[in-house]
Amino acid sequence: MEKEKKNLLKTVKPFAGSNSKKSIIQIIGTLPPLFVLLTMAAFLFYVHWSLAILCSVVASCFLVRTFIIFHDCCHGSYLKKKKNNDLLGNITGLMTTFPYTKWRREHMAHHAGSGNLEKRGIGDIWVMTVEEYRESSRIDRLAYRAYRNPFVMFVLGPFFLVFISNRFNSKKAKQKERLNTWMHNILLVVLHGSLIYLLGPAAYFAVIVPMVFISGMAGIWLFYIQHTFEDSYFEEPSEWEFVKASIDGSSFYKLPKILQWVTGNIGYHHVHHLNPGIPNYSLETTHNNVTPLHHATSITFKESLASLKYKLYDERRKRFITFREFSQKYDFSG
Repeated sequence: MEKEKKNLLKTVKPFAGSNSKKSIIQIIGTLPPLFVLLTMAAFLFYVHWSLAILCSVVASCFLVRTFIIFHDCCHGSYLKKKKNNDLLGNITGLMTTFPYTKWRREHMAHHAGSGNLEKRGIGDIWVMTVEEYRESSRIDRLAYRAYRNPFVMFVLGPFFLVFISNRFNSKKAKQKERLNTWMHNILLVVLHGSLIYLLGPAAYFAVIVPMVFISGMAGIWLFYIQHTFEDSYFEEPSEWEFVKASIDGSSFYKLPKILQWVTGNIGYHHVHHLNPGIPNYSLETTHNNVTPLHHATSITFKESLASLKYKLYDERRKRFITFREFSQKYDFSG
């Protein structure tokens, strides 16, 4: 078994590393159209505000793709030189409101401990086990229930990311990260303050806000569904295995081709976790050419909606359960 895991890691390794031509084509096909759509939205606002919002909704698709570029830069997989990844990562981070150095550290922590029960809490969705929830206070249970409520997670969540989570560093953050975040915040104020001044408050909220909100909601949904499905993988450190966590703890989200394009192939999340050095445009090719990757849990868009009901992870049964299941089978407080 150990030999098979090493062979799998070795098999996917050739797919890692950037392809300059593909990266440049993707940048040209993402950033200029985004700017064109936002410019159109600004002009269309003066025809009718609804046209500006419609254009902003389309622009959100390109902002999601911009985030995927940012994400690959954080992994150092998008461009060949580190300084170029860092530069592009900071630019796309400013466009998506994510501070580059802070998010890169948190995301790397997520990759290093995804599925490890003792390494939850950095760069991931809050997950409680059955035992943790059973031993929690009433206040902690209410907080967790609120957090896992779809309205809170997907509607309020984007605002929390933009205005709170992305704006502040943790107490343990190093000076370089703090400086990067505060410079990012200052540039965001200058950028969006200038847009409000040039466009006017009404046009700004019609052109920019829908795009940021919808792309944020889509991003949270993707991150949620990639690790929250019925038989996902979570283990104690002594039992945790990187390859198993990558294949069994990350879904293969089978989206229609247009949505696969919009989301930059991130639905091949099992491939990404197995080797984060594989850029987004090579994930599908890797999956198709490496047979063991076909054993990952595949989820269609329709099937993914059912994952909204999963709230707690049952360590004993190795699966997510609903709050109702907990009340019926696990809650012995009464």
